[in-house]
Amino acid sequence: MFVFRKKYFLLAIILLLVEICIALFINDKFIRPYIGDFLVVILLYCFARTFLNTSIFKAALAVLIFAFVIEMLQYFSFVRVIGLQDSKIANTVLGHSFSWMDILAYVLGICFVLVCERIWKLQL
Repeated sequence: MFVFRKKYFLLAIILLLVEICIALFINDKFIRPYIGDFLVVILLYCFARTFLNTSIFKAALAVLIFAFVIEMLQYFSFVRVIGLQDSKIANTVLGHSFSWMDILAYVLGICFVLVCERIWKLQL
């Protein structure tokens, strides 16, 4: 059930560093909200594939469902409900506002993952 895949681990580390740089240094209306959301599902996918011995499709679907759940929690103002509305970390990790564009970014990110996995599979 558990494995360690170095390729996915390295990709996850790189994506994590990119996400941290986006969070710390970029405050615009495109890269931070949309590219960040696009990349975060790829990061989560790479992290899952690092350790879990599951199919590409199952990992991608699980990450997408997880992202949808987080977005749904934003719709219901979960951070405020649990009393962490003043926490910068909680607002960054869980988010604080629902957006259909976020959903689109998540879907496009997972589609990108599936296309990349398909291309890499064909090259092996």
